[in-house]
Amino acid sequence: MIERPDVDALMDGDLGRFLHGQILVREEAKANTRNRYFICILIGLPILAFVWFAPLGDFRIFLTIVAAMGAFWWSRIPINAAKKQTKSGINAAIAQALGLVYQHDCNPGLGFLRGKSHKMFPSHDRSNFEDMWSGIMAGKPFTLHEAHLEEQRGSGKNRRWVTVFRGPVITIGFSRDFHGVTLLERAGRHQKFLFFGEKDELHLNGQVLQKADMVHPDFEDAFTVFTTDQTEARYLVHPVYIERLIALENAFQGKDIKTLFKDGELTVVLKAENMFESGSLDHNQDRIMVETCVNQFMAMADLCAQLNEAER
Repeated sequence: MIERPDVDALMDGDLGRFLHGQILVREEAKANTRNRYFICILIGLPILAFVWFAPLGDFRIFLTIVAAMGAFWWSRIPINAAKKQTKSGINAAIAQALGLVYQHDCNPGLGFLRGKSHKMFPSHDRSNFEDMWSGIMAGKPFTLHEAHLEEQRGSGKNRRWVTVFRGPVITIGFSRDFHGVTLLERAGRHQKFLFFGEKDELHLNGQVLQKADMVHPDFEDAFTVFTTDQTEARYLVHPVYIERLIALENAFQGKDIKTLFKDGELTVVLKAENMFESGSLDHNQDRIMVETCVNQFMAMADLCAQLNEAER
């Protein structure tokens, strides 16, 4: 098991002093945001009055929506910056206690690129990445970051950005080398033409992965395994492993979990709500936010470490 950071020790140390200093920062941010709201009302209302009395037709609605969204975004810049600063300080302190490095803004990790090449993510037009945790955990290389993927849909006035994936992308060095490539995902994702059952093979990243006939048929209704090495796949994917995957989904109220065994690393992809959001404008919630973040990360880390253990 991975040693859990002591929340009381964190709050009594550098993190507690940092958060105490953030009280004034957050109060100033809230005051700045209120002032910006007032400025927007003072300047915006006369402009909108002119727009609505001008002969602009339906274009008035468009201008009003754009102006309102712009004013709201500009007004909230101070508090969003304060929340980000607070969140980064909390997460960095927790990462340091775990012997990891934390970055709020980051580029996609190797796990995301590997997952993308194996079609573990839906098609998307733009992407954003944040909350990178990296280092050595339980003696193995470990990387976790969140990915937010969006697709543009509709046209003209109905054009909009739709979230198609949000969740953690995890890579962890595995306890043994792999001879092949094995992909596990929820059943029914790759249907044959006209939905006559699942495909028997996938062509991914220049390789052909065959559907594996698992020894434990009870799990075939929930998960499907595609692999280049049938024997290795049956060794890697066993009932205890499946139970741990489901526990990982449940811990974060997630869904559509996928794992990939490749290049000596286990890559885990999971749809979940935005995680590690420990930044709060209310300093009275700081300890609760720290404890929540520790609980989230430890549940993730412990379950991932268990995924790396062989069946007993």
